[in-house]
Amino acid sequence: MGKQARHAVKSVENAFEILDALKELDGAGVSELSEHLDFPKSTIHNYLSTLLQEEYVVKDGSTYHVGIRFLEYGAFARIQMDIYDIAKPEVDTLAETTGELANLMVEQHGRGSYLHRARGDRAVQVEAHVGTRVPLHGTALGKAILAHLPEERVDEIVEMHGLQAYTPKTVTDRAELDEDLAEIREAGVAFDDEERLPGLRCVAAPILSNNGRVLGAISVSGPSNRIRDERFTETLPNRVLETVNVIELNVTYS
Repeated sequence: MGKQARHAVKSVENAFEILDALKELDGAGVSELSEHLDFPKSTIHNYLSTLLQEEYVVKDGSTYHVGIRFLEYGAFARIQMDIYDIAKPEVDTLAETTGELANLMVEQHGRGSYLHRARGDRAVQVEAHVGTRVPLHGTALGKAILAHLPEERVDEIVEMHGLQAYTPKTVTDRAELDEDLAEIREAGVAFDDEERLPGLRCVAAPILSNNGRVLGAISVSGPSNRIRDERFTETLPNRVLETVNVIELNVTYS
C-alpha cells in the first residue's frame, strides 16, 4: 500500500524483493525463491549471483542468506542519528534501574524501528531486535510517536500500512486509535497492554524537540504478571517521563 516511485527501476525492485524473501524465509535456494516470488529460476540465479559477487548475500551449499554486509549500513545509518548518541546512555540507565527491557524507537517510512535496546537483570527475551521494524499502531512506542505527528502524516501512515491486528487487543479501528492518541497527548505517556505480543506490557513516552517535533520514543517493557497495578500505571510511567526529560534537555543544549 506504499507510494510508488515515479520512475521506479524494476531491476532494483526485483533485487530487494529477493532480499526481503531471503529474510522472510530465513534463507532459501533458487527453486524455493522462484516459487515464492513467481520469478523464473534463471532470473533468480542471475540476481543471486550478482548479490553474491557484491557480498550482499552468502551461500551455504545451495542455500542463500542475507549477508552481514548489511550490518555495516545499518550501523552507519544509526550513528548518523543524533538521538541515538544522546538517548542511548539514558536508555541503558532506564534498563538498569527498572530491571526490565528498555527501548528507543524512531519512525521511518511509516514504521517504527528499534534503534537501541538495553536489558535489565530481569528483562525478558522478545522476538524484536535492533533494526526490527514494527507497525506503529500496535506498540506503546509507536503510539507515542503517532500521537505527536501531524494529522495528515498519521492519515498517510494508516493508508500506507493499515491497522492490522496482532493480538485480540490490538487497536484496529481508526476512531479508537484517534481516541488513544488524544489521551496520549494529554497524559504524556502511552501504554501497550498485550497489543503487540501476548503477555507483554509496555509504557512509553515521546522524545520531543523544543519546537514540538517528535524525534522518537523510549519505553520499558516486561511481562504482564510483573508490570501491573501501580507499577504499570504510575511507577514506570514516572520513571520513563523522568528519562525523557533528561534526553530532551540534552537534545536542546547539546
